[in-house]
Amino acid sequence: MKLHNLKPAEGSTHSRRRLGRGPGSGLGGTSTRGHKGAKARSGYKKKIGFEGGQMPLQRRLPKSGFKNINRVEYKAINLDVIQALADAKKLTAVTVQDLVQAGFVSKGQLVKILGNGQLTTKLDVTANGFSKSAEAAITALGGNVTKL
Repeated sequence: MKLHNLKPAEGSTHSRRRLGRGPGSGLGGTSTRGHKGAKARSGYKKKIGFEGGQMPLQRRLPKSGFKNINRVEYKAINLDVIQALADAKKLTAVTVQDLVQAGFVSKGQLVKILGNGQLTTKLDVTANGFSKSAEAAITALGGNVTKL
């Protein structure tokens, strides 16, 4: 067997439908588009979600939920992340700027320290918010907590 002998399996390929090539083809005239109407015209494009004039699903369903415009979002940072950062950079005080430089937080984000993980060294931590457990863990080792 050689490459020039290869052929697709019998019946697996079909010739393309050639529309609008006269009445003898059986696909002339309206070229399978039916008579008149938007779908028969050139340039027809259906809007997303259009259901033929019926009230679309997106408008039949009720609006739900509520978005609080005064919500304050914090980026959560755990104690184990702070401990790892302090060990890696040999820090005694961890600030939001240190977290931004390390890539844990984006510039301008508010930071809240959570109590997951273990602290092993005395650290002075500065952030926008602290959980009670995080605050207790930092002060238990003699560190300071500063809220911005």
